[in-house]
Amino acid sequence: MSVQTIRPTDLPAGHRRTVHVDIEMPRPTTVASAFRAAARVLAANGLYQGDYVPDAFDREMCIPHALRPMSIVAALKTAVSGDHRTDSLLADEAIATVALRLGDGPQYGDIFSLEAHVDSWGDVEGRTTECAVAVLYAAADAAAVTL
Repeated sequence: MSVQTIRPTDLPAGHRRTVHVDIEMPRPTTVASAFRAAARVLAANGLYQGDYVPDAFDREMCIPHALRPMSIVAALKTAVSGDHRTDSLLADEAIATVALRLGDGPQYGDIFSLEAHVDSWGDVEGRTTECAVAVLYAAADAAAVTL
């Protein structure tokens, strides 16, 4: 996921011009950093309830998936790999960790049950982005302590 920043640049004549710079954000390498990165993604985009992202098949929207509101599972996958559709061992480990932290754990231990458990927690009526972000930051702090 790249971020565009705008910086003024001095020209030889003393004038300033705006330059767009693409900065590649470093990918998380630990579970704690994955939680923090996912929390930043959710804080920027918002929590989406009901699916990973709105209009997942791009029938009505042309906004890139990484800029849409998303579920906690999608935010973790996006933070780790840059795309909510891409699986990775780090994202799966983070999903499993947060699923077990949410209490009343999933019935089965496979990744699909863990993802469904996290998604159902996020889909509770009245659940806010701030609540999801707080859970991710708390999970990050707990994961950092257990290292």
